[in-house]
Amino acid sequence: MKKIVQLSILGVLLAACGGGGENSVEDVIASKDLEAMRTKRTAMNQELKAIEDQVKLLDSAITELDDNAKLPLVSVLTIEPQEFHHYLEIQGDVMTDQNVLVYPEMAGTLYRIHVKEGQRVSKGQLLGSIDDGGLSSQLAQMRTQLELAKTTFERQQRLWDQNIGSEIQYLQAKTQYESQQSAVRQMESQVGKSSIRAPFSGIVDDVIKDQGTVVSPGPGSEVFRIVNLSDMYVEVEVPEAHLANVTPGKTVEVYFPILGSTVQSTVRQTGNFINPGNRSFSVEIPVPNKDGAIKPNLTAVAKINDYTSENAILIPQSVVSENATGEQYVYLAQANAEKSDEVLSKKAIIELGKTQGDFVEVLEGIEAGDHIIVEGARSVRDNQQVKVLESTKTANN
Repeated sequence: MKKIVQLSILGVLLAACGGGGENSVEDVIASKDLEAMRTKRTAMNQELKAIEDQVKLLDSAITELDDNAKLPLVSVLTIEPQEFHHYLEIQGDVMTDQNVLVYPEMAGTLYRIHVKEGQRVSKGQLLGSIDDGGLSSQLAQMRTQLELAKTTFERQQRLWDQNIGSEIQYLQAKTQYESQQSAVRQMESQVGKSSIRAPFSGIVDDVIKDQGTVVSPGPGSEVFRIVNLSDMYVEVEVPEAHLANVTPGKTVEVYFPILGSTVQSTVRQTGNFINPGNRSFSVEIPVPNKDGAIKPNLTAVAKINDYTSENAILIPQSVVSENATGEQYVYLAQANAEKSDEVLSKKAIIELGKTQGDFVEVLEGIEAGDHIIVEGARSVRDNQQVKVLESTKTANN
C-alpha cells in the first residue's frame, strides 16, 4: 500500500514539474513572463504542501492499521531542578605591586654588595654600600662638637637656674646646641644615603651592578631588583556588559596553563573606570603563592562566577533545535491523553539562558518533571507516537 501511495505522489510531482500540458514549467519559462513564473511557483508550493499534508494523513492511517509499523525509538531525560553556576572565562596576567628596581640615592663607588641573587631579605636590610667620600668622618667630628655644645648648654642652664650669668649667655648656648643637633641630623641623613636598603621584604631577583662600579641617582643606575612573591594577583579586563555581575567577593577559579595548577580565590577589587578603547574594566584577583611557583607576568585563565541559580532547569545543548523563525525548541515525551499506553512526541518552544559546558539553562517552556527526548530527537515529528527505550534523570552539569 505504501509503494502505491509513493508512486502516485511521484507522478503528481512529475506532472507539476513540467511533464506536459498548457501550463507546464517549460512553457512558463519559455514565455519569459516573470509574473507568470512567480504565479506558477506559488501554485506548485501550494500543491506540494497539500500533498505533504495528505502524506501525513496517510502515514497516520497506516500506522494505526499496521500493527507491524516501526515506531521511532527514543531515550528521555527527566528534568530535575539543580544548582547552576555560570562562569565568565577571561585570560589575564599575574601581577605584583612589589616588583621594583632599587636605585642609589647618592653618587659614589659601590664598594660592597651584601646580598646575592635569590636571597630572601627583610624590609630595611642592608643590600649594598656606597663610598660616602668622607662624610662619615665629618659626621664623627660633628657628633663630637654636638657633645661639647650639649655640655656647654647644660652648664649654662644650671647657672641660669641659679640666677648666675646673663640671659644672653644662656640663649647663645641653647642656640648653639640646637643648631649642632640639626646639623648632625642632616649629616646622618646624607651618610644614610650611602647605604642601599630593601624597601620591603622579598627576594633579590637580580644584582644588576658589580662591586666597584661607580653609581649615581637616576635612570640606568639601578643596582638591585627586589620582588615580593607572597602578594600576587591576577589582573583581567572584563567587558562592561558584566559590570553588574562581576563584583568584589565573587568566587574565582584561577588556572595556570604553564604550571597545570588551579587555585581558588575571590574578586578583590574592580576598576572604577571603563576603558574607552575596548569598553572594559579591570579586575584584581589575589592568588596564594606559598611555594613561590607563581611568577610575575605568568599567563592565567580566570573563571569568574558571574551568575548562580539554585533551582535551574538544565538540558543538554545537543537536543535544542531552531525553526525558521529563530525559535528554539525541544521534543517532550508525553502520554497520549486518548490512549494511555501510547507515548507521543510534543514540540515545546523554549527560552534559553546561559550555557556552561554541554548544558544550557531553560528559562521558559519546560519545567521540572518533564521528559525531554534526547536520543532520537532529530528523527521525530510533533505529535508522533514514539517508543521509549531508556529514561534517565538530569545529570549534574
